[in-house]
Amino acid sequence: MRVSKRGRITIPKRLRDQFGLNQDAEIEITPTAQGLLIQKQAQAQHPVDRVCGILDGICDVDKYLEEIRGR
Repeated sequence: MRVSKRGRITIPKRLRDQFGLNQDAEIEITPTAQGLLIQKQAQAQHPVDRVCGILDGICDVDKYLEEIRGR
C-alpha cells in the first residue's frame, strides 16, 4: 500500500470484504506506540435503545400514559 500525494490510501478489496468496509463506511485511525490502528467505527446506538427500560421498576408506564392523556 502507498499513501497518495493527497494522503489517500487504498485498502485492498480482500480486507474490505473481510471487515465489512463498504462504500462510505466510517473508520477511526488511532495512533499507537506500534503505528496506526485502523478500525471500523462502531455504529452509534439508537436513541430509543439507550433509554429503553430506564423506567422499569420506577413507575408503571401504562398508568403514567393514562395520567398524561387525562384518562
